[in-house]
Amino acid sequence: MATFFGEVVVATSRAGVDDEESAEETLEDREIRRELEKKREIDVLWTLKVAAPAESAADEPISCSKFIVAIGHNAAAFLSSFILDSVCWEVVGAVKLWNEWCRTSNTTNILPTDSFCLFYQLTSDPTVLLCQCSCYVAEDQQFQWLEKVFGCMRKEGLQVTILSTCPLADYKTQESTLTLPSPFLKALKTKEFKEPVCCPLLEQPNIVRDLPAAVLSYCQVWQIPAVLYQCYTDVIKLDTVTIEAFKPLLSSKILKGLVKDISESTKILKKLLTTNETHNNIYI
Repeated sequence: MATFFGEVVVATSRAGVDDEESAEETLEDREIRRELEKKREIDVLWTLKVAAPAESAADEPISCSKFIVAIGHNAAAFLSSFILDSVCWEVVGAVKLWNEWCRTSNTTNILPTDSFCLFYQLTSDPTVLLCQCSCYVAEDQQFQWLEKVFGCMRKEGLQVTILSTCPLADYKTQESTLTLPSPFLKALKTKEFKEPVCCPLLEQPNIVRDLPAAVLSYCQVWQIPAVLYQCYTDVIKLDTVTIEAFKPLLSSKILKGLVKDISESTKILKKLLTTNETHNNIYI
């Protein structure tokens, strides 16, 4: 969890596990555990145009000046509607992972068609990368995700922007959440991020969780300028109002030059929501 308010968050430990309990683990139990750990390994696949082969990736990291990460369906839909353009952006990578809430393909293709975590590269400036992560990354997989994604990038000159959503019920305030104008944005940034933010900063004692927190914490440790824009909303599903709550970010320095035609964006947003509604009705 990331707060940067000065608290020390102590991780859980198994140091006190009873020796007898460990001794009871059979060979079969250990084999099952190893198989599960192997199955939960994350694979980040890049096209050859972006990354060098695995054996030399460490010697030739990707040059990246801007990395924009949208986590969750609404944040990803915002980028699809207002930033991504099939002419200007090219899919260059994907994440394959398996956990309780996510099943991506076992195919060996570089870009699994059913992957919900894709990377895009700006054709006019290959140093600008964008990630749409609509899948759930489990707590025990987040470190892998960070190491394998950021491990391929050159950290000098890198700036990271993270977009995510969070239930309004998670927002801690002295006033009633019923009176809050939901949805709304809050920002949390690393010490190295010096640019103005597009919304109020997240107040104490609020914290952020899961992959957004992991990405921001990683940037804090590696002294990478990064900002997280978290949208608090009372709507769980894909929602027009929640998506449009991110619109103030279009005037930010990192996104301003990437915005496509707004009228066209509105059409794409309506199409996305219609497609999602149709998909949901099929499975009801």
